[in-house]
Amino acid sequence: MRAPIVIAYCLAAAATTAAAQTTRPALTVPWIMRGPENTGREPSNVRWSPDGQWIHFRWLPPGTEWKATLKPYRVRAVAGSVPEALPRPVADSLEASVADGPLSPDRRHRVVSLRGDVYLVDLPLGRVRRLTVTPSVSETNPSFDREGRRVFFRRENNIFALDIVQGGEEQLTDIRNGPAPEEPKPVVGERAFLEREQQALILAMRDRKWRDSVDKAEREARDAGRPKPFFLARDEQVRDLEPSPNGQSVLVHLSTGATGVRAERVPNYVTLTGFVEELPARTKVGDAQAKERLGLLTVASGAVTFLRPVPADSGDIYGNLAIAGWNDAGSSALVFAWTRDYTARHLVRVDADSARVRPIDVLRDSAWVGGPCDGCGGWLSGDAGLWLVSEADGYSHLYTLSADGTNRRQRTRGKWEVLSAELTPDRTQWLVHTNEVSPYERHAYLMPVTEPSSRPSAQPPTRLTTEIGGHTVILSPDGTRLADVFSTDNRPPELFLQPARAGANRSQLTTSPTAQWLGYPWLRPEIVNVPASDGVQVPARIYRPADVGARPNGAAVIFVHGAGYLHNVHHYWSSYFREYQFHHLLASRGFVVLDVDYRGSAGYGRDWRTAIYRHMGGRDLQDQVDASRYLQRSFGIEPDRVGIYGGSYGGFITLMALFTEAKSFGAGAALRSVTDWAHYNHPYTAEILNEPQDDSTAYRRSSPIYFAEGLEDPLVMLHGMVDVNVHFQDIVRLVQRLIELGKTDWDLAVYPVEDHGFVRPDSWTDEYRRILELFTRRLPKQ
Repeated sequence: MRAPIVIAYCLAAAATTAAAQTTRPALTVPWIMRGPENTGREPSNVRWSPDGQWIHFRWLPPGTEWKATLKPYRVRAVAGSVPEALPRPVADSLEASVADGPLSPDRRHRVVSLRGDVYLVDLPLGRVRRLTVTPSVSETNPSFDREGRRVFFRRENNIFALDIVQGGEEQLTDIRNGPAPEEPKPVVGERAFLEREQQALILAMRDRKWRDSVDKAEREARDAGRPKPFFLARDEQVRDLEPSPNGQSVLVHLSTGATGVRAERVPNYVTLTGFVEELPARTKVGDAQAKERLGLLTVASGAVTFLRPVPADSGDIYGNLAIAGWNDAGSSALVFAWTRDYTARHLVRVDADSARVRPIDVLRDSAWVGGPCDGCGGWLSGDAGLWLVSEADGYSHLYTLSADGTNRRQRTRGKWEVLSAELTPDRTQWLVHTNEVSPYERHAYLMPVTEPSSRPSAQPPTRLTTEIGGHTVILSPDGTRLADVFSTDNRPPELFLQPARAGANRSQLTTSPTAQWLGYPWLRPEIVNVPASDGVQVPARIYRPADVGARPNGAAVIFVHGAGYLHNVHHYWSSYFREYQFHHLLASRGFVVLDVDYRGSAGYGRDWRTAIYRHMGGRDLQDQVDASRYLQRSFGIEPDRVGIYGGSYGGFITLMALFTEAKSFGAGAALRSVTDWAHYNHPYTAEILNEPQDDSTAYRRSSPIYFAEGLEDPLVMLHGMVDVNVHFQDIVRLVQRLIELGKTDWDLAVYPVEDHGFVRPDSWTDEYRRILELFTRRLPKQ
């Protein structure tokens, strides 16, 4: 009689445990800041097996510890399949077959580089042949010649060709570290006289001279079939080598580090050794920059002709150069080059036979050139011309041109953006991701290269995804199915499988969050428009107390996302997922929360992106002020009961808000904040504010440290001490300024082991505990 009782007890206990695991969790800061232990990890590096039977990705199952690293998984490409973890030996044996790499012209083979060796993959079965085994050196950047017979690859500073049919390896370039050896100077004067006399008087000297001449002639005859060595300049390095498909030319991208620069050093106080150590860090904006040059190397002779991709430029480019590839014939290459002041992007064609640089397209901007797909472009198949993505009409769109730059056609159009674009393997279509449906959604389309007007049977763009949210699609090898990493605003990204057509049935292949996390009724926040003072409608996510069944406390909080150029108001999963959960906690305590896509954010076109030019803390800050006014009009919340917080760029805006717009806010929390833009990095800051030595006005009006005397409301600052992005020095300098100004209602919390992006849950918890305490103590009505 006892056995059934025991079994019943165990079943009841198991049911109780399962119920406890799925019971709605109490929202607390420590639970939220467990981060990915609750929400899970996004499936990443998604790839199809060559036969289309499996989908490979990196992932971790629900509840895995926060510090665990992603592991290799695969799942059968069949509805209802369950992911399986791959043991390391199995994952290693399959890695080459599913790795990305160029296709052969007949699309029957793929060549890939893994851990410094080159592999040939026979498609579609995925049979792998290892082409190189060189533990002491690495082979990278493989590609095929135009017949698919040879594989080119880079080994150290040179290009090699491997015949995959008959075998045999050939070195195509002979690039050597410089400087080049100096040629012997001719002997003149008294020394020339002595040398002539030595040969005239002593037979052994005449014999030695003869032997030297013979050896030189034999050496030159032996080397006649080899490429001439090219020597790099002193301290010059090879950035990129791009061989042409015909093997006759190589584009050589070289870089020389700046001289006289002073890089910052970041002290690391908590170390394994117990001694203070220093971490190398970046230079500051306006310091000398590395110089680059581009050359065309002719394989037959080894001669290099240096090119000038930007007209009227000296030929030295500040790290703003990108090779966009060779055409199929190997006769011409495309190169993107950005001017040193970031106001122009040149697309040029380099002709191999003449080393002539021909302008194809120039995009100019009175602020700076950019956009979500800046630098996207390349050749179309055969002689069909080329394509690129450009903000020429104010939004990021796809264009095609003939090979000479004529016959320019805009292939997408509207007040929306092409977010990414790539040609399908057969090069007959583009796979594009856009926000055409809504600035708050991301969808995938297949778009034919041939225009409908030029071929009546051609099809218009095919929308592949329909569900509201954010989609990132990877097509199967045969193009009939898609793997879709899809998320909504209240569910993290998961891997889905569906046929490659809109509205087809989908199958979810992963579940990443814990059952407990999924048991909470997470909001799909409403998106509202905040009327700005310049008449523009600014999008914002809103979290109301009533949305979570709470009573208002008469206070509000505005969240400012980081990065500046980032999109956070949308209907898919936020990279600020901890803050998303924290906003639920704030709403449950009675706060109205606004999350604003202020001017400078991504997803809304060129004018929105560049509205902060020469004045960060101008229009972007005014959007936060207008959000405070919106809260007052819509909810009757007094300005001194509006808190503001954010990290990085969001921390910078928080400081500017409290220092320059104190009447619109009542408290603020600034995390890992830029306090003085003259101390930030070069490319990001120089694009927006120019260089400090040339535009001091832009830096002074954009940097919080110059306005610290305006602090009136309580402020908490939080910063990692080993931050190699926004250095801890930034906040230290501001603290000294606050001390000297006699300011009192501020606090600083430091995190000795954290970099810019915090990783430890205990650090996250301490940080947001302080933020919650500040807002709870200072903002609500009593």
